[in-house]
Amino acid sequence: MVSTPTRRQPAGRQGHRPGSTATKAQPPATLPVRLKQGYRRFWSALEGNGTSRNGSTYYLILGSTLALTAIGIMMVLSASSVESIAAGKSPYGDALKQGMFAGIGIFTMFVLSRINVVWLKRLAYPAIITAVVLLGLVQVVGAEVNGNKNWIDLGGITFQPSEASKLALALWMATVLAMKGKLLRQWQHIVVPAVPMAIVIIGLVLVGNDLGTAMIIMMIAAAALFFAGVPLYFFGIAGLMGAAGAAIMAVTSSNRMCRITSWWTGESCADGIDANYQATNGLYGLASGGWLGVGLGQSRQKYSWIPEAHNDFIFAIIGEELGLVGTVVVLILFAILGAAIYRVVVAQEDTFHRVLAGTIMVWLLGQATVNMSVVTGLMPVIGVPLPFISYGGSALLMSLCAIGVVLSLAREQMAPAMRPKRMLKFKAMGREKTPRKPKTARKRA
Repeated sequence: MVSTPTRRQPAGRQGHRPGSTATKAQPPATLPVRLKQGYRRFWSALEGNGTSRNGSTYYLILGSTLALTAIGIMMVLSASSVESIAAGKSPYGDALKQGMFAGIGIFTMFVLSRINVVWLKRLAYPAIITAVVLLGLVQVVGAEVNGNKNWIDLGGITFQPSEASKLALALWMATVLAMKGKLLRQWQHIVVPAVPMAIVIIGLVLVGNDLGTAMIIMMIAAAALFFAGVPLYFFGIAGLMGAAGAAIMAVTSSNRMCRITSWWTGESCADGIDANYQATNGLYGLASGGWLGVGLGQSRQKYSWIPEAHNDFIFAIIGEELGLVGTVVVLILFAILGAAIYRVVVAQEDTFHRVLAGTIMVWLLGQATVNMSVVTGLMPVIGVPLPFISYGGSALLMSLCAIGVVLSLAREQMAPAMRPKRMLKFKAMGREKTPRKPKTARKRA
């Protein structure tokens, strides 16, 4: 017999046989692959991956809201004390009033967080009718402040119906668009009745000369249509019409044109009015704050350099007294609030839940973005308060009520073990309602 020669394996591959479990070393991921993986991990963490079932989303929304409200009361006290003393008033007056509205708002927030979503739908039509009546009443008996007629005096306490109309419109549009369902692919069902009602609300606010609030309400209406699944081309048409309307409103008002030209050029208007006065001093406050600020209560710009610093320009006082660190903390809290509400939005399967939560998210975060953009000079001066922080009982109360509605939606996603014991006991007793059989079916049975 003649033996056949055997092949020798290379030194580096000795012991490797076909079918063995040895695996080849994976090549290092390229930069585009790493970016793609990081992008997926980011959105996976943002959406929660079921973490809303254990209650984390609920408490993120609640915690960030309470933290922003506490910061707001503290900064209102710091920013308003100087002008209150100069006017012969108590330095704690504005802060105590803000704290009172915060207490009422937090109580209302917890009440709304326990309300069943079915009752929210039933409140939609009474809420929008009340909002329209109050906005019309403002033009009859309303008080005018700084050129805007948007307040009603209730025995020494002023109330701003336009703030209540934001929540009423969000609730009503979510109810109507959920009823429409698949019909929203047709433009007739998109327009009627959601758009006419939004135009009525916006028109009544514009009659009071409050363009800033009208812009936020436009944002709310657009967000409701977007989360309802309206085709994108509709937003292009509406955007062009809105831009044309805003341009007409600006050109026909010398005050608005003065604000725009002062912001664009940095110079005073032809009549000598410096409409950029607040924004300029707000930037001085942010610049002088540095990294850690000049200290709580030590602001210099609040000494009448920024008129009513505790209102729309309170973010500048935060930057001056608490520095960049303080402003970043506020930004992080708003980011946490937005991410938590976004988890609620993406977890919803029902159209009403998704539209309502998404609209409130856009309302609060959009208004905060506009306010901080004005303070930092990225936009012309627009009278829009910073949610939860700026002085104003109506704005704070309605913002907390909106959070209560979102908490009600988030609570439904929680696992049964995380829900209130009263609800578990109710279910254990077997009192939950079950669909009854028709009479004919019972007789046949």
